Amino acid sequence: MQLVPKTNLSPEPTPTTEKIILDVGGMKCGGCVKAVERQLFQYPGVKSASVNLATEIAVVELETSVVDADALAQQLTAAGFPSQPRQASGKVADKNQGKSDPAERQRREIQSARRQLIIAALLLLLSGIGHFGNSGGFVLPVLHNIWFHCGLATVALLIPGRSILIDGWVSWRRLAPNMNTLVGLGTLIAYTASLVALLFPQLGWECFFDEPVMMLGFILLGRTLEKQARGRVTAAFKNLLDLQPQLARLIPKRSVETRDGASLQPSLTEVIEVPAEQVRVGEWLQVLPGDKIPVDGVVIDGQTTIDESMLTGEAVPVLKQKGDTVTAGTLNQSGAIAIEATRTGNDTTLAQIVALVEAAQIRKAPVQKLADTVAGYFTYGVLAAAVLTFLFWYFIGTHVWHDVTIWAGMNIAHHYYGVSIPTHHSPLLVSLKLAIAVMVVACPCALGLATPTAILVGTAIAAERGLLIKGGDVLEKVHQLDTIVFDKTGTLTSGNPTVTDCVVLEGRLGGQGGGGDTENNFDRFSASPPDHQSSIPNPQYLLQLAAAVERGTCHPLATAIQNQAQQQQLTILPATDFHTEPGLGVSAVVEGNLVLLGNCDWLSWHGIVIDENVHKQVQKLAEDGKTVVLMAIAGAVAGLIAIQDTLRPDAKAAVDKLRHMGLRVMLLSGDTPTAAFATANQLGLDTADVMAAVPPAKKAEVIQSLQNREIETRTEPKSVVAMVGDGINDAPALSQADIGIALHTATDVAIETADIVLMRNCLSDVVTSIQLSRATFNKIRQNLFWAFAYNTLGIPLAAGILLPSLHFVLSPAGAAALMAFSSVSVVTNSLMLRRFSHS
Repeated sequence: MQLVPKTNLSPEPTPTTEKIILDVGGMKCGGCVKAVERQLFQYPGVKSASVNLATEIAVVELETSVVDADALAQQLTAAGFPSQPRQASGKVADKNQGKSDPAERQRREIQSARRQLIIAALLLLLSGIGHFGNSGGFVLPVLHNIWFHCGLATVALLIPGRSILIDGWVSWRRLAPNMNTLVGLGTLIAYTASLVALLFPQLGWECFFDEPVMMLGFILLGRTLEKQARGRVTAAFKNLLDLQPQLARLIPKRSVETRDGASLQPSLTEVIEVPAEQVRVGEWLQVLPGDKIPVDGVVIDGQTTIDESMLTGEAVPVLKQKGDTVTAGTLNQSGAIAIEATRTGNDTTLAQIVALVEAAQIRKAPVQKLADTVAGYFTYGVLAAAVLTFLFWYFIGTHVWHDVTIWAGMNIAHHYYGVSIPTHHSPLLVSLKLAIAVMVVACPCALGLATPTAILVGTAIAAERGLLIKGGDVLEKVHQLDTIVFDKTGTLTSGNPTVTDCVVLEGRLGGQGGGGDTENNFDRFSASPPDHQSSIPNPQYLLQLAAAVERGTCHPLATAIQNQAQQQQLTILPATDFHTEPGLGVSAVVEGNLVLLGNCDWLSWHGIVIDENVHKQVQKLAEDGKTVVLMAIAGAVAGLIAIQDTLRPDAKAAVDKLRHMGLRVMLLSGDTPTAAFATANQLGLDTADVMAAVPPAKKAEVIQSLQNREIETRTEPKSVVAMVGDGINDAPALSQADIGIALHTATDVAIETADIVLMRNCLSDVVTSIQLSRATFNKIRQNLFWAFAYNTLGIPLAAGILLPSLHFVLSPAGAAALMAFSSVSVVTNSLMLRRFSHS
């Protein structure tokens, strides 16, 4: 068992900010992301802003009631990034969505990209036929005409390339050049040089009108494939949004006279269809077989089976009848039911899941900071590299290596449309083409998409499997994880404890109650000759008193005592003046007497003397893995109740898998060391990995000590610690841990504090969440490595670094093809996450 040193935890400040979500269009690369963030920070009152290129969303944290979301969106729109506010549930604030809907906008963009690609492909085909027309077969003479190819290049710039040129120019004027600026400059320079060569043949320059046609063709091909891949990336999240029902069948309430007076009953003959978002708490709704549940509610009439796979990942339908709760978005399968709405709109479980997933997709991993920093200045760097490339080859390179013009002419030779191809290029054109290749090959888009696409796919897959991972920063922390701490009660155990022993203690020596039995011992107690008449006549009365006191709390142990009293059909006595000390005990006044119920330490703190025999009996019960609650009345120990909770069926397997993954698994409990050791023994944990008798107020300090390795007094670097819990008393520890993991049955405070929420309440999902997080972060690293490696190698290659030694040079068209491939490869690599399987 570990000794826990004392530490100080500073309280968190009270929040004075609110968050809004904006749909932002017009972003093409990482440079656009930085430009949008700069625009947002220029607005007074904005505290922080995070922009996601893959989802085209900006989350802005601003001072409460200071910044108008519409005004903020208008500022971005004026800067060239069409924007609008969005509700937390994923719906656009504007009721007349139409073109405003993000999914619709993405669909239209894909269709537009396909149309532009078809036109560019046709122009590329005609240019290619003219280029290789003499290889055989009949070809129209016009295809060899240089003016015809000039026309093809002009059409390519004005139709499929028009949006690229306009956006590039607008970005240039905003002093925020982007990828379109680079591509536009490259194609315009190639087109202008060819046009000069055509109009002034005495210069002896060759025309290469096929270059802008091929560059635009390859780039548009890459962008179309990228948009389609990004559509598949966001498909899982769209499916989650589609789960939100649009309509509800409202049942008017009618007053019916009965013998007991007037009562409200549903009028099933007057059902009215209304938008689901207009349903209010307390209203009655009809749900037919095949319908989705429109809001969270409770069944008031009927019986059916519900498919809750969207919520838990479990395909087995769940029986629902009167009094059971139902969740928005789940599917009614077999019978018609009537429900009463308990949570509507953005308060439903589904809306909260959507909000969590959307927030997770915008939270950036710290590893992305380098990519964002590079992307913000990337375009400027590429433009500078292109200028330096031109100056170097024109003034130095072609004079030092005289034959480079010959090799360059052979490598990037173009059709001369009936004119013989020269054996060399002029130094000006060689330098110009190398500079164009540098501008075109650079790909800031790959840097901008590397992290958000992987996070988007990973968090969406997790949501499909009932796991809510709250951001890219969580993924990076999980990758560094080395220690995972489990709370015992309700987390490792089933959370349904039962009373096994109820023992009345008589006289100063106390009674012997057969505490080691697994049976209920409600009528078995023996007593030494008492010094006074016992205040507790029998175990049933002891249980009645305990149930009365426990009415003031909702702890699992309290529930176990109350359930046992109900099973015994005992009357719950009235009680007043309830007081709860989390993790220690409760007190109340019952029948005029102050009754204390709690552990030994709590009773001792209240001045209750506990003799050695009682301690021995508590120890004996604890050795069997039972939690012992002592009762004191009239200032003396009067009895004890032993409660036992069974381990979850998958607890042992989950712990074994986590240890096999190289993680240190530890047990944290408020129980006595003996009881905690008994549970640890069932899990195969060493006693050194058990921290027992830790009150709730100290749990966060224990986690902090583990992070600092103070408990083991080692000099190794700080540990990265995860905490798995479910109760309100676990919330501080979940917050202190590097990664907090909460079960869905946890309190709202615990779920809000946690970084990962397990919707199925299966401990095996702790393993799955860690494996999926690691797989997602590995994709992020792969994408970033490829994006940086591509640009690190591609730009020097395009600049002609291999031309003097290997006589190799990259043509502008080849550079465009490489650039297109780089963006597509990053998105495709992220999509491969969908092959993830829990092994």
